[in-house]
Amino acid sequence: MTGITTQMVFLAFFGAAAVWFGIVVFRTHSMVRSALALLFSQTAVGVMFLLMQAEFLGVLQIMMMATEMSVMAIFMVMFMMDPGGMGAMDMTHQKRLSLWAGGIGLGAALAVIWLADWGLPGGTIPEAADQTAGLGLELLDRSMFIFQSAALMILTAMVAATMVAIAPSEGRKQ
Repeated sequence: MTGITTQMVFLAFFGAAAVWFGIVVFRTHSMVRSALALLFSQTAVGVMFLLMQAEFLGVLQIMMMATEMSVMAIFMVMFMMDPGGMGAMDMTHQKRLSLWAGGIGLGAALAVIWLADWGLPGGTIPEAADQTAGLGLELLDRSMFIFQSAALMILTAMVAATMVAIAPSEGRKQ
């Protein structure tokens, strides 16, 4: 086995940061702080992609999560009674069921990791530019309809949420 490289150290650091901020999402009493912790967690995942030379996925992950969490924080401030978490709010629901589901999921994931026959490692790994080009072709070929449909649904949801947030004047005639 070769020695530990700087890339491996940073990968482990950002992996631990992603897990830590993922835990913080459920430990805070503020919806806004929860959104920011989720943003930091997913940004750490994006940095991990960058470290593994998957530049397209890394930048896409960071850009998407920054936009998504910003919109989420804005909507939480608009709709939540206590977005700052100053009151006694609990961010977890159905704790016992959640713990059981998480434990079973962890056990299943570890069983798949340890018991699966992963086969031999691939012979050659394409360069980062070739991987990005292949991913682009995949996204623009058979997956384009799925992405366009998802974008239309997200836009519709944002327009509907904005319409719900704007209450009509009571004295105005329809």
